[in-house]
Amino acid sequence: MTEKDLLYDTILARSFSKNEQKRFGYGAFIASLLFVFTLCTVFKPYLSPLPIVELQLSVDAGLRMLRITEPQKPQALMSSNYATTSEDSEELMIPSNQNNITSNATTTDDQSQISSEEQKLGVCNDTSLPKNHHDSFNCTTNTTVSNEQVISGGDKREETVKPICQKLARTDLCDISGDVRIHGKSATVLAAITSAFSGNSTWQIKPYARKGDVAAMNRVREWTVKLEQNADFSRCVRNHSVPAMLFSLGGYSMNNFHDFTDILIPLYTTARRFNGEVQFLVTNKNLPWLNKFKEIVRSLSNYEVIYIDEEDETHCFSSVVVGLNRHPEYYKELTIDPSNSEYSMSDFRSFLRDAYSLRNADVTARRIRRRRPRILILSRSRSRAFVNAGEIARAARQIGFKVVVAEANTGVANFAQTVNSCDVMLGVHGAGLTNMVFLPENAVVIQILPIGGFEWLAKTDFEDPSKGMNLRYLEYKIEAEESTLLRQYGRDHEIVRDPSAVAKRGWEMFKSVYLVQQNVSVDINRFKPVLVKAFELLQRQSV
Repeated sequence: MTEKDLLYDTILARSFSKNEQKRFGYGAFIASLLFVFTLCTVFKPYLSPLPIVELQLSVDAGLRMLRITEPQKPQALMSSNYATTSEDSEELMIPSNQNNITSNATTTDDQSQISSEEQKLGVCNDTSLPKNHHDSFNCTTNTTVSNEQVISGGDKREETVKPICQKLARTDLCDISGDVRIHGKSATVLAAITSAFSGNSTWQIKPYARKGDVAAMNRVREWTVKLEQNADFSRCVRNHSVPAMLFSLGGYSMNNFHDFTDILIPLYTTARRFNGEVQFLVTNKNLPWLNKFKEIVRSLSNYEVIYIDEEDETHCFSSVVVGLNRHPEYYKELTIDPSNSEYSMSDFRSFLRDAYSLRNADVTARRIRRRRPRILILSRSRSRAFVNAGEIARAARQIGFKVVVAEANTGVANFAQTVNSCDVMLGVHGAGLTNMVFLPENAVVIQILPIGGFEWLAKTDFEDPSKGMNLRYLEYKIEAEESTLLRQYGRDHEIVRDPSAVAKRGWEMFKSVYLVQQNVSVDINRFKPVLVKAFELLQRQSV
């Protein structure tokens, strides 16, 4: 030891006792640890990831265990607070810039839960639908998420998370972005998804918006939609630069009512956002239907329709919608739900006016230019026809109407012009009344109800929808004496006396009698007050 060191120890010993020296050493050691910890904290983003200690919680068992997991990728860390994993898989659904890719979102108390067996199998079926139909079932992760749930990442960017596939009450709908391949002959939609996902990756879908109607869906081809993560597909032969929409023209197509409520209105609400830059892929080819509504199809897509069932070559897209969106609630016909769509029935009717070049958008302005309002009497050549249409026309003229009698068999474009030129439309319950979509604003619809208990159908199919179209609605229910069934079967027959008993035997029996065999002979004295009411409504509106 040098003289200098000895001098230093002598001074230190005089300044501090042994106990004080020990305390000083411990303090220095703790200070060193704090200094190292601070350095690690500050420079942590620049160091390689360290194992993460997690506390895993269980509702049944409370604190289950302390576990150490491998570090996640930066993107997963950013989103981990918004994700949940099942016991069977640690895979996470990572939100990406694709709006249709869902993250794993926790379910809320007021949403229906999925059974543990369904979670294990990764299934997606109607029994697990949310109680709130405005929410969608996330088939990819088996969790319930809001249709527009917004999450925020660490980089302060926000993105809207939407489900890839939704199984709603009336329709199945998949909205997929990525490398999507469609093969018509095998009815498959194959998509390479870049983000991780857990749960179900394959769905069977019939792209027709009347799910639950067995007879209709039996006429619709089933498609397989399959997701694969980071799949390396073969090179495309038929590449498309615009998104695609795949939908069916099966079901009840070529019935005017179902054409609008099951296909045209859902097609409008699903395709309108593309402003024509979308390729329609039709399954269940139906050339008469496409010719019937060619003006509407051309207004929604700038491209020739592809009949995809006939295609053996694979078509490639960066974005594909499989199925059509419609009002999520049962028994809502000819209706657009504004809480489930950015469009309304008013928007749809404006769209029709443009597609068919219709004028006279409001009867109020038109009534100022002419003295006599026009009434259209819908003629039918088969069932539910007016036996005494001439008498009805004479009564209407006496009240002050100019009368037009026409049947909807002249083509949609021509008949749309006829309907649009009238202020009142009168018809027996049936598909012909669907043409009220072409009436001007504030026009009047008069529905005649045959015998057979049509009250509920009349309300669901035409009365309620008329309100969403800004139309006035009147109704006339015939008596047994006004039905041709009375002369055919007699007053005491069950068909005339108790239609509910006939209905219990099944829809086919009911339809064959009350929809096919029945015609109407209106009692003019009973019916005149309804015509007077319609005239007064128009006069009151024009004042």
